[in-house]
Amino acid sequence: MGITKPTEIQSRAIPLGLGGADIIAVAQTGSGKTLAFVLPIFSALAKKAEARAIVFVPSREMAQQIYRVVHDFSLLTEIEPCLIIGGLPNDKQVSALRKNPRLIIATPGRMNDHLLTNKLLLKGVEVVVLDEADRMLDMGFAPQLESVRRTLRGHRQTLMFSASFNPSVEKMAEGFFLQTPYMIRAKAAERPVSE
Repeated sequence: MGITKPTEIQSRAIPLGLGGADIIAVAQTGSGKTLAFVLPIFSALAKKAEARAIVFVPSREMAQQIYRVVHDFSLLTEIEPCLIIGGLPNDKQVSALRKNPRLIIATPGRMNDHLLTNKLLLKGVEVVVLDEADRMLDMGFAPQLESVRRTLRGHRQTLMFSASFNPSVEKMAEGFFLQTPYMIRAKAAERPVSE
């Protein structure tokens, strides 16, 4: 991918993520957060054949962007990612979910739609990523995320990435974390990355 030096958030989050820690990472948009959670996901899935992971993002466009990065990584493995978003044929998504994909990238609303008919779709999920958590709340996904959270069972690692961390994000975080998370705040956390 042409990356030779990790960004600040990558160098701080990846080692913790690889070690199985729960993380709340606050870093500016464009700071390399995707790789900061993709590498720990693939490591966790490689260590345990039955483990599964899901990445929640606020928009279809972001989900497609992350899917492309994940797909590039998956070419070196036997893990085939599954994309669950609005605008794609529902029957194909239902079929893909029935195969218990090991890695799902989804918007909360669309995933919640599928969970309404099958509460076991996230069985075995051991890594949960909430990317752009502040934006998901701004877009009104809190009820869907709470509904999804109630379907998760057993031990899991949770990685939350956000450009800001305010009381509403903190409240949502409380429900997802099973252990005390490490808090990482990049130096220029809430400013956009300059071009």
